[in-house]
Amino acid sequence: MSDAIAARQPVTIRCETSLADPDTCKFSTSQILYHGAPFFFSNKENAIGSPLGERLFALSGVLNVLIAENIITISKEADAKWSELKPRIGKAIRSHLLSGIPAILEMEVNTNMQGRSDAELGVVIQQLLDKEVNRSIANHGGKISIIEVRLGKLFIAMGGGCQGCSSSQMTLRQGLEVMVKKVAPEIVEIVDMTDHTAGANPFYQSHK
Repeated sequence: MSDAIAARQPVTIRCETSLADPDTCKFSTSQILYHGAPFFFSNKENAIGSPLGERLFALSGVLNVLIAENIITISKEADAKWSELKPRIGKAIRSHLLSGIPAILEMEVNTNMQGRSDAELGVVIQQLLDKEVNRSIANHGGKISIIEVRLGKLFIAMGGGCQGCSSSQMTLRQGLEVMVKKVAPEIVEIVDMTDHTAGANPFYQSHK
């Protein structure tokens, strides 16, 4: 389907506030916004040259923006209210899609504005695991290993874990998501590749 035809199709937008970080919300659209690696805009200045980024940062209360295919993840300022911001964000996204204008201009891709590579993100996340996460869960025989970082997705595998302790698993799940978001906001999804049939009891399950 061409971009011109897609722009004339009805636009559906769903939003989901993060349980781990109430100041972050994911907006999923029925149309692809951008084909390529995720783009993270940490502030209004970084979004200059991105038509959709500029449109979103024009809204009071928007802190940062991540654009990845048909998903926009937005963090708001602490004193902003989602009840007021969500409708405005939805309207901005819908208007942009109907305009037919690219979310990110090709010239911005060529200047490598998307920031860190998958390899660089892998190094940053590995340092987080070594210094913070694995050190904390080692007492329970647990360990998290990175399988791959690819196009905004972090693929991990679990070893050991906190078997039989569902409350601890939930705490660790939420903690991992928050910590990864702080050091690598470009990551839009964490996928657990643990072999569950081998008796592993992961504390972070695939979330799609």
